Amino acid sequence: MNPSPLRRLLAVTLACAVVGPAAAQSGTVRVVVGYPPGATSDSLTRLVAEHMQRTLGQSVIVENRAGAGGRIANEFVKAAPANGSTLLMTPVATMAIFPHSYAGQLRYDPFKDFAPVAHLSNFQIGLGVAANVPAKTLREYVAWVKADPAKNGYYASAAPGSIPHFFGVMFAKAAGLELTHVPYKGTAAAMTAIGGGEISAISTVAADIRALVSDHRARLLAVAGDQRDAGFPDVPTFRELGYDLVAKPWYGLFAPAGTPQATLDRIAKAAIAAVTDPALRKRLVEMGLEPTGEGPDRLAAVLKDDYARWGPPIKASGFKGD
Repeated sequence: MNPSPLRRLLAVTLACAVVGPAAAQSGTVRVVVGYPPGATSDSLTRLVAEHMQRTLGQSVIVENRAGAGGRIANEFVKAAPANGSTLLMTPVATMAIFPHSYAGQLRYDPFKDFAPVAHLSNFQIGLGVAANVPAKTLREYVAWVKADPAKNGYYASAAPGSIPHFFGVMFAKAAGLELTHVPYKGTAAAMTAIGGGEISAISTVAADIRALVSDHRARLLAVAGDQRDAGFPDVPTFRELGYDLVAKPWYGLFAPAGTPQATLDRIAKAAIAAVTDPALRKRLVEMGLEPTGEGPDRLAAVLKDDYARWGPPIKASGFKGD
């Protein structure tokens, strides 16, 4: 006997009610990263995305939208649908630094246009020198620069307006040095310059200079964490050497503002599970990262603190992005 039209309608309605939420979670999730393949941020994103895919039970792909120091990716995610299908993996710079260094030019507001999802990792900033620099310690480097600042007082970074750029400004002030910043177009170009002795010093993400240090083409003199970098246990912190300088850069996962809280919670749980997985955590530490795995409240608090912290030194530097 065929069911009545009413019974068929009720059956279809019930099926939609059951399948609907599952279908909404079965689509592909894009995690956008504003840097090219091979960068530390890209490697972190791919490892986390692979683990999240297993936890969420849906495809999680990484999409590189490099350019403008990460700003292009932020603008793209800001305009994406607020349904959990598009996420942003970004370092602190695009959210807490650029609003100061590119004041009036940004096409996004880090507080209004994004919803914090998860604080995933910290990383270290360090000061390195080329192998042809005679200084073997930070103290010797300071003396070497002071002896001839016109010749020796230059340092590189991978990008203008970045944390390494402004950390160099802070260190120069603390050490009483005359240092001139020389920005390069990305990490690869900066590493090529320091590895080849084209420039004497570099303020950089410590993990990015690891290969050059291993090959004895550069030396890392100090790191800016509140403790030594696990990947460079013999390298002292600036604090150990008498400079009250601590920088705690991080990587965080964000979604477009307006994304439903239940969706944010589900994604946050998957992202935190990724960086706290023992096997993945080990790989991240080997990359020079410090996995954290903290939720949206922690990410929001750190963003607020860093935004306030970096404003004064950026203003003092006189830097104006273009």
